[in-house]
Amino acid sequence: MKYNRFPIWICALFSLLALSQEKKAGPIIENYGAVFPVKNPDFKTNINEEFKVVFDVAIGPDSPEELNLRIDTAARFLNMHAQNGIPLSQLKAAMIIHGSATTNIMNNEAHEKRFGVPNPNAELLQELMDNGVEIILCGQSSKSRNVPKESLIPGEKIALSAMTALIQLQNDGYRLMKL
Repeated sequence: MKYNRFPIWICALFSLLALSQEKKAGPIIENYGAVFPVKNPDFKTNINEEFKVVFDVAIGPDSPEELNLRIDTAARFLNMHAQNGIPLSQLKAAMIIHGSATTNIMNNEAHEKRFGVPNPNAELLQELMDNGVEIILCGQSSKSRNVPKESLIPGEKIALSAMTALIQLQNDGYRLMKL
């Protein structure tokens, strides 16, 4: 009988631990960007700093029906810092899109015309832009992958190249996150 109770106790403990480690989205991007809470980290976050990041997104998912989790990283960045006391006004983010991720930022109409399904990233991209994230497409990828400006979600921008945009943003104090 002792042996039958021991596994139940272990299961209950692991269940409680799992619940305490549940990911949570929001408060900035409500439906995306879920993160784990980290209680009392040893390396403290300076909540008075401005956090400026440029995400380099060159890889898209295998299927046009899948969310690009690299794009979701920007939502995680915003939510994680907001959950830990950093106001949105101190969070500056840009996302440079190129390579196989190029078609991931198309508007629903263009995406559906090309792939037969609406863009699974469209809602996330709109929420990111609504919260100040710049979405910048490499002009070279735009041309090589046949994704003209008209195919983009309003508010997305095209740069001369990903290289150019990355250099300019880094010159403006943004820190590079290569995804």
